Amino acid sequence: MYTKQNFINIEPADLFNRVQDMKAEGYRLVQICCTTLKSGFEVLYSFDLDGELVSLRLDMPANTEIDSISKIYWPAFIYENEMKDLFGLKIRHIELDFGGHFFRVAEETPWAPKTKAEVE
Repeated sequence: MYTKQNFINIEPADLFNRVQDMKAEGYRLVQICCTTLKSGFEVLYSFDLDGELVSLRLDMPANTEIDSISKIYWPAFIYENEMKDLFGLKIRHIELDFGGHFFRVAEETPWAPKTKAEVE
């Protein structure tokens, strides 16, 4: 059970260094999730240490690229490939990159932000 939960807003360019700091402090990776916003994406990277849940929150435009954290936390490659396939998130340097073929889906990046023309 988590006794404390914190959300920290960060810039996409700061992600890799912040995650390195979390690892050095002893945090374990709990989950990574993504959701679509009108302006792009919200991505949460959640970490745990002694019952404290800390989530790094990124609000980013759809075309923003971020660096993979799989060099720091190996299992992150699963979440990152999922976000790449389903949302179209641009992630550089994934340690095990499936190149958009992690999932078999009926349409490419089904949960990616839609343009106004696509919605109409």
